[in-house]
Amino acid sequence: MVARVTARLVVLVSGAGTNLQALLDACADPAYGARVVAVGADRDGIEGLERATRADVPTFVVRLPDCADRDEFNDRTLDAIAAYEPDLVVLAGYMKILAPRVVERFPTLNTHPALLPSFPGAHAVADALAYGVTVTGVTVHFVDAGVDTGPVVAQRAVEVRLGDDEAALHERIKAVERALLVETVGRLVRDGYRIEGRKVVLP
Repeated sequence: MVARVTARLVVLVSGAGTNLQALLDACADPAYGARVVAVGADRDGIEGLERATRADVPTFVVRLPDCADRDEFNDRTLDAIAAYEPDLVVLAGYMKILAPRVVERFPTLNTHPALLPSFPGAHAVADALAYGVTVTGVTVHFVDAGVDTGPVVAQRAVEVRLGDDEAALHERIKAVERALLVETVGRLVRDGYRIEGRKVVLP
């Protein structure tokens, strides 16, 4: 990938949009090298869409219940993303699995609240606690056809403290996640990258 002067980001959300807000705040600085050109969601009435509206960023919603099947959902999602010609799609708490044809069309970045390949899936924080690890963390990775199986771009460790419950641990993970996502997106769009097998090579 050759970075543009200002890269175009489409961010997909499903909830409160705290990662989205971190990206919006970062993009307010022209030196960051990117701007959010659209925010998409899989449901209405969420704070993530409100954050986009307050920032004067266009939004779109593609809901699975409004589609005949998952093929139509993925087709409509792909069309909505493509309309904004993004350089990078960022899944910021987006809770739907996108078809390979979507993530193969546009480089797509995701965050995961564990140090992949440990604890993939939707219950990573609870799984880490149940396993008894003393260190977990955050992974930023490119999305491929699998679930949490794409090439890793960046990881950061988070200590599991004695007495942690899922909520307390997840809050600390989310704080690290926001910072790592902003840092990683900035590096990718400003410096460019290449993917060699499972390795993401940054200059």
